[in-house]
Amino acid sequence: MIEISAQVDLFHPADRVWHALTDRELLGRWFAETTAAADEPGRLLFATAGMPGFDDVVGAEVVEQRAAELVTMRCLEAGRRSLLTCTLTPTAEGCRLALRETLQDGEWTPALRGAREQSYQQALANRLPAILDWFAFQQVDLRRGVAGMTTELPMLEWAGKPRSRNRRGAVLLTAGVGVLLAGGATVWALRSEPPEQTGAHSAATPTATVTGTAPSSTRPAPSASSARSDRTTSPSQRPSRTPSAKPSRTPSSAPPQQPSGPVLTARYENVNSRLLGYTGEVAISNPGDVAGADWTVVVTFADDSEIGKVSGAEWRQEGKTVTFTGRPVPAGQSQTIRFDVRDSAAFAKGPASCAIDGRPCAGL
Repeated sequence: MIEISAQVDLFHPADRVWHALTDRELLGRWFAETTAAADEPGRLLFATAGMPGFDDVVGAEVVEQRAAELVTMRCLEAGRRSLLTCTLTPTAEGCRLALRETLQDGEWTPALRGAREQSYQQALANRLPAILDWFAFQQVDLRRGVAGMTTELPMLEWAGKPRSRNRRGAVLLTAGVGVLLAGGATVWALRSEPPEQTGAHSAATPTATVTGTAPSSTRPAPSASSARSDRTTSPSQRPSRTPSAKPSRTPSSAPPQQPSGPVLTARYENVNSRLLGYTGEVAISNPGDVAGADWTVVVTFADDSEIGKVSGAEWRQEGKTVTFTGRPVPAGQSQTIRFDVRDSAAFAKGPASCAIDGRPCAGL
C-alpha cells in the first residue's frame, strides 16, 4: 500500500484549524481553489491541475467527518483513487494537523509521489499558518476596552475635608513639589564631603600679638575672624573619612586558559515570515579539526514570543529566553536548529539576540 503523509504543529486551536479545512474560501487561500460539482451534490473539485505532484483536477467526496477532529475524503484524479484523511490532535500550544493519503487504485511514479508529498508539506507548514494568523487577526475586536480608557490621572485627597481640584490647588501642589526638590538638593549638598583643607589655609589663620608698651599680663581681644577660627575644628582634629584600603582586585599574571576544543560559530536566519510569526534557523558550524564539546545556544526575544515545532536540539523556554542544547558537532560539519515562532506583532522580524556558548551569532 502506497501512502503519503505530512504533519505540522500549529499555534491555533483545533476549531479554528477545522474552519480552515472545511471553509471553501479559506481552502482556496492555502491549498487550492475549491468548488462544488454541478452534477453531483456533495462532491468537491480541487483545482490542483498544474500543482507539483498533481496532473489533473481532484474530485473529492466526504465519507467520514467528526467536527474539529477528523475528516476523510475519497479522491479521484486521472484514473487514480485514493483516501485522504486529515486528523486534528490538541496540543499545549494549539493543535497538530496530520495528513495521510493512501493510494487504493492506480499508481504514483516516484517523482510524482515525492512532489505531491512536498506540496502537502509546504501548504501545511507555510501557507496554512499564514491564513490562520490572518483569520485570527480578523476575529480580534480592536474596540474592546475603549470605554474604560481615560487620560485623567487619579487625584490624591488629603485626610479630612476633600480639597477642590481648582487651579489654585494645582499651583500649590506644583510649588510643594518644587520645595521638596529644593530641600532634597540642600540636604544632599550638606551631606557631601567638604573639600580637603590644605596646610596653607592653616598658616593664614590670624594670631593675637602683644605690643611692647603693654603690660605682660594684658592681651588684646581677639578679632572676630580669630574667634571664628577658634570655634572651628581644625581639619587635623576631624575624624578621617578616608576609606580603608581595599584588597587588590588585580588578576593574577597567569595566562588565561584556552578552550580545549574548537570554537563553534553560529548564524541566525529567518527562513519564513508570516503575519503573526515566522520560522527561525540557527546554523552551527565546527571549523576545527576535532569534534567540540556539547554546545548551548541562547535566543532572546524582545516581546512575548513563543516557540514550537523545534528540530535539531533539545530546548526549554523561560519567559523571553529560549535555551537550545545539543551534542558535539563533528569536525568540519554543521548542525541546524529550526523552530517556529508565534509573535503577537504583525510581521515580526526576529529575536533580539542570539549567542552560542556566550558568543554572538552572526546574522542579527
